[in-house]
Amino acid sequence: MPFPLRTVAPLVLLMLALLLPASAGAAVERTVSVNASATLEVPNDTARVGLSVSAERRSRGAALQVVAGRLRNVIAAVQGIPGVGEGDVRTGRISVRKSFRGKRVVYRASEGIQVTLHEPDRAGELVSAGVGAGATNLSGPAFLVGDTEAAYAKALAAAFDKAKLKAAALAAQAGAGLGPALSIQEGGNAEVVLDESLKEASGLQCAPTPGPAAVRRASTGCAAAPPTKPGTSTVTATVGVVFSLL
Repeated sequence: MPFPLRTVAPLVLLMLALLLPASAGAAVERTVSVNASATLEVPNDTARVGLSVSAERRSRGAALQVVAGRLRNVIAAVQGIPGVGEGDVRTGRISVRKSFRGKRVVYRASEGIQVTLHEPDRAGELVSAGVGAGATNLSGPAFLVGDTEAAYAKALAAAFDKAKLKAAALAAQAGAGLGPALSIQEGGNAEVVLDESLKEASGLQCAPTPGPAAVRRASTGCAAAPPTKPGTSTVTATVGVVFSLL
């Protein structure tokens, strides 16, 4: 039985709509893709210094006892420096080894600490205090950015701002306006580079002045607080952003 015309017409229109491509009536969205990097100079707000004590005695126990007593003095001295908190001093490996002085057997004991200083301008003062208290070896200071994640976040924001400026310039050349960001891709991990001048400073070495602690503190050697400058570190971030065009 034939369908009435009023029933067939809507069916034909529906079939034609299904056969048309889905994108036939949709406007193609215009976009612009840009990459940008930003490098920031971030002031170093932290210093790290290594201090150790060594001593030789005729027995292992005696060598360890001397080292323990001297290291306690060193720890007490560095903890008195502003910027060194309770959790900023960490002890390292303890060692005792047998050696010879001619035919005489001696035992050399050693133990060290690593100190984190949150007022890096005082690094020389910390070195002086540690050596004056009996430290026989030191390494550092090494200067760094304490919160690298916060520094990297600032670099990421700066990289995005640069990407937006580039995209706006390209949009203007195309006779379009710049729309919102459609996608953002981070271009790599945080990159924090120590300033070259600080790499040279991190090799500071100093031998304590012989004699009583009072004499060491009054000496003109390392007890005179060697000058130190924290400087800056460079932090780099890269982003890729896709913006819509209006």
